[in-house]
Amino acid sequence: MLVDSHCHLDYNDFEDDFEEIIENAKASGVSLMLNAGNNLEEFDNQLEISERYPFVYAAVGVHPHNAREYPDLRVEELIERAAHKKVIGIGETGLDYYYDYAPRDLQIKLLREHIKAAQETGLPLIIHNRDSDDDMIAVLDEAYRQKPFSGEIHCFSSGRKLAEFALSIGFYLSASGMITFNRSGELRDIFSEVPLDRILVETDSPFLAPVPMRGRRNEPAFVKYTAEKLAQLRDLPFEKLAQITSDNFFNLFRKASDKGRRSY
Repeated sequence: MLVDSHCHLDYNDFEDDFEEIIENAKASGVSLMLNAGNNLEEFDNQLEISERYPFVYAAVGVHPHNAREYPDLRVEELIERAAHKKVIGIGETGLDYYYDYAPRDLQIKLLREHIKAAQETGLPLIIHNRDSDDDMIAVLDEAYRQKPFSGEIHCFSSGRKLAEFALSIGFYLSASGMITFNRSGELRDIFSEVPLDRILVETDSPFLAPVPMRGRRNEPAFVKYTAEKLAQLRDLPFEKLAQITSDNFFNLFRKASDKGRRSY
């Protein structure tokens, strides 16, 4: 049993062979998928997918790349959408100073609105972070001191400083296919030391296909390759690592139901 804790099933990349993608995931032992939010325009499509498949859940959020489209985003908009029974997280949200598609102050503004939604709903926050470690730590620390909240750094690819801070406030770190890349030695070092009860696995599909599928469109079935690499790093049997990361997912995303994975 595996959980793909972060994917984007509503992207056009999957529209021509969606059912095949689902069957591939099933054949690879993936029992649940979290279809993370990217913008509010696609939210209804996310819900339609999650309502059609009991093993697919959704999260509501605005990716920092799309922040320009939502300059006046209010926490109430996120909370209202988060009330749906299949919405189990807030995000993805965060900061991306690598591409800088949106002004940094606007990215920070929207991140704070998402944090408020996580604080009010009790749902975990799903964080995207790239080249913005110091500001991310500052924003999360300020908010957490006011009112604690749970969450994860998805597709973790940052340094030890952010890893240690995130773990200090009870966050989880999610490993993507990046840990299989040749140049990701430092990242593998970090994941070799993260407490086992704070690790998740994901594809972030259709992006970042792991070795040996690198260069192809990523899909939830490929999460097994990331899990295999993580099991190797931690000197654990694959089945044990899969069970640990799946249990971690349900410990964090408590609104997700076991019924979905059992009826798969």
